[in-house]
Amino acid sequence: MRRFLPAHVHRRNRTHPIAMLACLAAVTTVAAEAAAPPPPAVSVVTVQKQKVYEEQSYIGRVQATHIVNLVPRITGYLEQRLFHQGADVKKGQLLYVIEPGPYQAAFDQANAAVAAAKATLANAQVTLGRSQALLHTPAGQRSTLDNDRATEQSDAANLDSAKAQRETAAINLSYTQIRSPIDGRIGPTNINIGNVVSPTTGTLATVVSQNPVYVSFSMPARDALKLRHEFASEGGLDAVELQLRLPDGRMDKQVGTLDFTSNEISQNTDSLAMQGTIPNPVIKGLGGTRVNNRELTSGEFVTVVVRAKHPVEQIVLPRDAVLSDQLGDYVLTVNAKNQVVRTSIKLGQTTPATATIASGLPLGSRVIVDGIEKVHPGITVKPETVKSPVSSNPPAQG
Repeated sequence: MRRFLPAHVHRRNRTHPIAMLACLAAVTTVAAEAAAPPPPAVSVVTVQKQKVYEEQSYIGRVQATHIVNLVPRITGYLEQRLFHQGADVKKGQLLYVIEPGPYQAAFDQANAAVAAAKATLANAQVTLGRSQALLHTPAGQRSTLDNDRATEQSDAANLDSAKAQRETAAINLSYTQIRSPIDGRIGPTNINIGNVVSPTTGTLATVVSQNPVYVSFSMPARDALKLRHEFASEGGLDAVELQLRLPDGRMDKQVGTLDFTSNEISQNTDSLAMQGTIPNPVIKGLGGTRVNNRELTSGEFVTVVVRAKHPVEQIVLPRDAVLSDQLGDYVLTVNAKNQVVRTSIKLGQTTPATATIASGLPLGSRVIVDGIEKVHPGITVKPETVKSPVSSNPPAQG
């Protein structure tokens, strides 16, 4: 038997189509909101100026101010070596002794010859005086006086010759002792004790001065003109200082001065040869060895940093924050709506760690420095402000 329900019951259980569509739309919106990813987080710095010391870097070479080759000036047996190879030596320090006996004997002989010549001259002077006294007496003769005067002059010349020979013997005797002509570090000895040496033997050892040292490098003509123009009112070369970046990447603590520029530009490289002087003191605290350690060694390749003594205010960013494409250099900034914007810039000087911005970036801009790979212009991000980078070229500590 078919059962019929009241009409009001049928109306309560029937879902209206419009209500159903509204429910579906609400569910779809909630699902879409749940599926949408959050804005990517990025780190930004607020653009501000800081003091930067303008600098340029060039490849250079360290050179000793003095290099002296020790060469024997007489012939004889090498009797003594009085230094530790590789040690620092002082000016006047005795380094080698060549057998002095024969040269001492030659000096003694020359000294005796001087004494004999003095005695002969003294006798000639007495004879000449006697002849002069007798000249106006019956016993005196003009010819005798003339002969005595000639003898006296000849004996005087013989004495001068004997003195010269003694001086030569003294010089040769002094050559038996080879002393350091400068303060510096001595290298290895090339001749062992017991060998006969002579002026043709060659270099016994080399002494290289240690402190200060020269550093030579070439600067492109364009940079040299810019340097001259920028610092003309600040004393020219006195307005810059030198520091050296060592082969292992460390900066030498010493500060040098630029004190020489060539008087002509190289036609092959269009560059100007320059030279500076920089201290090279002993490194303390490296033990009690007989060899003093210093930071710089003659002949060493270094990076010469030519730096202004006085800073200028510039915008500094991490080098990784600066991007480049076919349109030029740019950075990614975040606007007031937290949207990423491409901002074209013009770079100043750069280092591996930092870049200075010459133009194109207003103060107060927020520049993305971390998370760049996750964003592109136009998207919304979640920025987090971090500390601005510090310039990588603080004032040198001399």
